Amino acid sequence: MKAIIYQEYGPADVLKLEEVEKPTPKENEVLVKIHAASVNSLDWRRMRAVPFLVRTDGGWLKPKDTRIGADLAGVVEAVGSNVRQFKPGDAVFGDVTAGAYAEYVCTKEKYIAIKPASVSFEAAASTPIAALTALQGLRDHGKIQAGQKVLVNGASGGVGTFAVQIAKSFGAEVTGVCRTRNLEMARSLGADHVIDYTKEDFTRSGQLYDLIYDVAANHSVREYKRVLKPNGICVVAGFTTMTHLFQVMLLGGRKIIIMGSAKVDTNDLAIIGELLEAGKVVPVIDKIYPLSATAEALRHFEVEHARGKIIISVVDD
Repeated sequence: MKAIIYQEYGPADVLKLEEVEKPTPKENEVLVKIHAASVNSLDWRRMRAVPFLVRTDGGWLKPKDTRIGADLAGVVEAVGSNVRQFKPGDAVFGDVTAGAYAEYVCTKEKYIAIKPASVSFEAAASTPIAALTALQGLRDHGKIQAGQKVLVNGASGGVGTFAVQIAKSFGAEVTGVCRTRNLEMARSLGADHVIDYTKEDFTRSGQLYDLIYDVAANHSVREYKRVLKPNGICVVAGFTTMTHLFQVMLLGGRKIIIMGSAKVDTNDLAIIGELLEAGKVVPVIDKIYPLSATAEALRHFEVEHARGKIIISVVDD
């Protein structure tokens, strides 16, 4: 089968399309024929080994696991003897540790869910990491409630586009922060208010928020606290530098929370599927690349500010 692999850390040029052995599912695994995958910052960080701490799990000098790609959507081709939730022919979507940039991959059944029939493979593949990060950040860490004033900083990116829509599904009044060219898109996703960060600093607006969901992670602890209500919470879903990360961890207290990685499980994937099927969440797809152009897709992610998600189409490559 065809798969993207990388033997060393570095820019997108390290990604190579090669013929590798088709995997066989273990007793607790599902073999999925991949139709589409998507690009996430996680994939870019693994490829670049950024920050350096990535190497503690991924390999100090070179990647221990040469596969790459996490989000996917496809069709179950075979199941292990202990698998109970899925059968061959099921259309599914979910997240794997690595290996989604390929024609086939094996994964545990708890990492996938049934794809809604009304949702395309490309749209489904765009959701797992990004939508789960938004859902768990807002619901579990931010304790979002109906009627709250919620600000999403970085409202036009992969996670941000989902955060705006999911916050609206909870009944919040949402403000989206993005650049000029993306203001109308943020409004179309349901944002009640939009702020152009090239013209206005939301931390100096005088407006106070119950919850700030920050994907861009480009403000100091003092700036976050300046626009939070007395019982407000800021959930930081990313960081720009290790210095910024440690500053938030040391000075944020209970008001500012570093989210960490989303937890992938069937139940939350099913919730995302319900939101997709109901039309409460509509993925924003920036561009679709064939599997053979995966390096170009990662280069696009690295150089440009993607509007929503970048997709890798596998089945038609």
